[in-house]
Amino acid sequence: MATLADRLTRLFAAEPVRVTAVLRLPLIMLVAILVWIWEVDHWLPEVYVVVLGTWAVAAVIWLVLVSRSPTLPRWADWASTGIDVLVVAVLCLVSGGATAALLPVFFLLPIAVAFQDRPVLTAVLGVGTAVTYLAVWIVYSKRDDNVGLPNVVYTQFGFLLWSAVAMTALCVVLVRRQARVLALQELRRQLVSEAMQADERHNREVAEHLHDGPLQTLLAARLDLDEVRERVDDPALEAARDALQQTAAALRSTVTELHPQVLAQLGLTPAVRELLRQFESRGRYMVEAELEEVGKPESQQLLYRAARELLNNIHKHAGATTVRVTLSRVADRILLTVADDGRGFDPAVIGSYVADGHIGLGSLLARFEAMGGSMQVQSTAGKGTTVIATSPPEP
Repeated sequence: MATLADRLTRLFAAEPVRVTAVLRLPLIMLVAILVWIWEVDHWLPEVYVVVLGTWAVAAVIWLVLVSRSPTLPRWADWASTGIDVLVVAVLCLVSGGATAALLPVFFLLPIAVAFQDRPVLTAVLGVGTAVTYLAVWIVYSKRDDNVGLPNVVYTQFGFLLWSAVAMTALCVVLVRRQARVLALQELRRQLVSEAMQADERHNREVAEHLHDGPLQTLLAARLDLDEVRERVDDPALEAARDALQQTAAALRSTVTELHPQVLAQLGLTPAVRELLRQFESRGRYMVEAELEEVGKPESQQLLYRAARELLNNIHKHAGATTVRVTLSRVADRILLTVADDGRGFDPAVIGSYVADGHIGLGSLLARFEAMGGSMQVQSTAGKGTTVIATSPPEP
C-alpha cells in the first residue's frame, strides 16, 4: 500500500517542474525584448524567430500539461531544463554568438535548475550550462578571427561553475529538509494510526464489558420483574419495567456506538446503510443513498466515524430535509460524500469550533490528513453543506 511519504514524494517531485514552467514564460518574454532592442553584428532573423516562437509555444503547452497532471515522470525535471539550455545556445549562435546580448541568460538557467530535488542531476545540468556558455564563445572565436577569447570569458565561466556548485548545495539542503518533513509526516501517520487502534481496542473492551455485564444484568432483572408482574398487579411494577426497558435500550445503543457489530462482521457498506436507517428514524428526512459495495477496507473505522459524525451534525445543526450519501471506490481510494440542503455554515469557523471545545469535525479533518486521506468541506450559508471524505490509499 502506498504510504503518505510516497504520495508526498510524488507531489514534491512534480512541484519543481511546475515552478520552472511558470518562470519560463517571463524568461522567454525577456529574451524576445532583449534581442529586439539590442543591435547585433551577426543575424539569422528567420531562424531566430522560428526557434524563439517554437520555444514559446512549447512552453505554454508544457505549462498547461504540468498544471493539469497530478504527478509527472521523473525525466520531466531534467528534460525541460536541458531543452532550455539547448534553445538558449541555439539562439545565441543565430543572433550574434559570442557578441549576443543573450549570453547573460545562461546565468539565469542554474537558478531554474536549483528547483530540482536531485542534487546529482542539478550538478550535471549546472555544469552543462557553464560548458555550453563556453562552447558558444569557442565556436565563434574559431569562426571569426575578429572575435577572440578574452580573459573575462574564463571569469564568467568560473562564475557559472560557482553557481552550479551553489545551486547543488542548495538542492542538497532542500532534499535533506524534505526528507525530514517526510519522516515526520510518516511518524505522525503511524502515531495517529496506533492511537486509533488503541482507541478501537478500548471501545471494544468497554462494549464487551457493558454487553456481558450491566446489560445482561438489566435483562435478567426485567425477566424477574415480568414474573412478579404476572402474580402482582401493581402500576409501580409497570413503571419499573419501562425504566429497565429504556435503560437496556440505551445500553444497547451505547454498545453499538462503541463497537458496531455490523461494521466488524459485514463491512463498511452495510454499516453505513444501518447508520442511514437510524438517521431516518430520528426525523423527517428524505435520504438519497448510492452505496457501492466496498468490502472491509483498512480505513473502514475512519470512514464509519466520519459518516456517523456528519449525520449527527446534520441532525443537530443543519435543519435539513434532504440528505444525500454516496459511497464508492475510485482507484485505490474510498470516497464518502455526505450532502444536505440545510442552513450551511462558513467552513472557516471550524478552527474556532475546535478552540471552543467542539472537536468533532475538526478531529475528523486532522485524522484524515494525518492518515494520508483528505476531507473537503464545501458549504455556504443558506445553501447546504457537502463533505467529501477520501480514504488513505487502500491495497
